[in-house]
Amino acid sequence: MKNILLYVIAFGVCIGISEKSQAAIKLPSFFCDNMILQQKTETTIWGWSKINATVHIKTSWNNKSYTIRSNSQGKWQTNISTPPAGGPYHIDISDGEKLTLNNVLIGEVWICAGQSNMEMPMYGYGNQPVNHSLDAIVKSQNSHIRLFTVEREYASVPLDDCRGKWLEATPENVSAFSATAYFFGRLVNQVTDIPIGLIVVSWGGSSIKAWVGEENLKPFGDKVIPHKEDMENPKQSPAALYNGMLHPFFCYAIRGAIWYQGESDISRASQYGNYMETMVKDWRTQWKQGDFPFYYAQIAPYNNNSVHNSAYLREAQLDAMKTIPNSGMIVLMDSHSPDCIHPPKKQEAGERFAYWALSETYQIKGIPYKSPAVQNINFENGRAIVTFANARGGLTSYGKEIKSVQLSGDNNRWYPATVVLDENKMYAFSAKVPQPVAIRYAFTDYAESEIFGNQGLPVSSFRSNK
Repeated sequence: MKNILLYVIAFGVCIGISEKSQAAIKLPSFFCDNMILQQKTETTIWGWSKINATVHIKTSWNNKSYTIRSNSQGKWQTNISTPPAGGPYHIDISDGEKLTLNNVLIGEVWICAGQSNMEMPMYGYGNQPVNHSLDAIVKSQNSHIRLFTVEREYASVPLDDCRGKWLEATPENVSAFSATAYFFGRLVNQVTDIPIGLIVVSWGGSSIKAWVGEENLKPFGDKVIPHKEDMENPKQSPAALYNGMLHPFFCYAIRGAIWYQGESDISRASQYGNYMETMVKDWRTQWKQGDFPFYYAQIAPYNNNSVHNSAYLREAQLDAMKTIPNSGMIVLMDSHSPDCIHPPKKQEAGERFAYWALSETYQIKGIPYKSPAVQNINFENGRAIVTFANARGGLTSYGKEIKSVQLSGDNNRWYPATVVLDENKMYAFSAKVPQPVAIRYAFTDYAESEIFGNQGLPVSSFRSNK
């Protein structure tokens, strides 16, 4: 009986080995029909096949062939050259059994990451609509915009694959896709006439530390939970989403990233800037594409009903542009959504991301893409004088009274100020503060935007005394 059992076990092992050695080619989920590859680059393609097999790849855009050999685990990897934007093309892959990827485009690939405001689909959430979504969905048919949504996954170790698939932009597909990402990609595609690929990597309620690799979290004292099954709250667990959703793409060439996150981190505003700087360095190191563009959204004002003032988090995001190279921040102070953490103005958010990309990444001149920003503050003759950069044509309140500017003297008591806008300057004064030494604007959890550049971009909340 013992010999029979050993024979059965041995026979089963042999069958397992034989099946693995004869396995058909398997690719990560994002190497599939309808995919889009970054143009004019050496991009990596990889997968699994028979053990120690010769794998042939042929790309139709140049009829070039590549030959590699799989290793003892069946893994293979090589770089392929991509041409300028175009398509559709196809890619043939064979280790004796042929696999063809059809309807492949070459264009610009963007990572779109963050928490629920990036995740929020065009059809919205319960009692939380997306403005202008119906019109956008109806007009969304466009084979040159490709969509990939990474399904939620978390892990204690980096993964090589994820769940999802590339889809063409159609009303059906766009309605369930990230609204912010879609509006961003739509405008970039309209202006550049280049195919756009959007990879959404998001999880509602996620903390920034979940999107940073384990080694880079050590200086913060964040410890990765060693076993996936022990994670009670994966979206808040260090490195969990980095491992499960982002890591698979680190060899997939991209153009840049847009980031919409922060609402879950208002309690750690003092550290947020360091976390974000560390995260961006981590991503850029892993992608090995230098300081690729990184554009991010300043969170919108919202009544959090907590002890934490989200203005401090907005301030940390504002300051991060000084320490993160090739970065830019869109301001969303005009979301006017006091009681909903998911503002309906996703078109404005997506298009403001696109303004940065079109100007900085695609070098289209003449677009006033930056919100007016404080350049310097002087106190003289009982007034605060704030000079703004990026205010070509001047500042405006659209004729409304400005109520969110406050002044204080040496006693650190704050009083509302009377405000006058003149070209790119703001003058603030108050009879209750004859000798002001500090000024702040909209520096509360929720405040409606009151000051804009003439092109409609809002000014960020700010304070002079940190």
